[in-house]
Amino acid sequence: MQIIDATTPEQSQQLLAEHPRVLVDFHKDQCPGCRMLEVSLHRVANSVAGQGTTLLRVQLEVLGEAFFRELGLRQTPTLSLFRDGDERTRLAGFQSPQQIEAAIALHL
Repeated sequence: MQIIDATTPEQSQQLLAEHPRVLVDFHKDQCPGCRMLEVSLHRVANSVAGQGTTLLRVQLEVLGEAFFRELGLRQTPTLSLFRDGDERTRLAGFQSPQQIEAAIALHL
């Protein structure tokens, strides 16, 4: 799994267009659930399920609250799965590695 940190909203949109299978991690720096989710994401990144998928990390403090509101995000952490630029599903809150892998298998 390739891991990319978005630094601008434009970069985020460009990466979604460039990569066919994207798992987006919307998170905040001081969020306990986000830190727990990071452990799950690293396990998935090193698993068979994560192969061929790009993990795009989008941090609230970097891209701003307005960007998050425009996307209709209500909480962090939130995972979004995109296939060919289209959002397939969102997973709000902490997710175990097994839940993430199941979502990748179903939606990507």
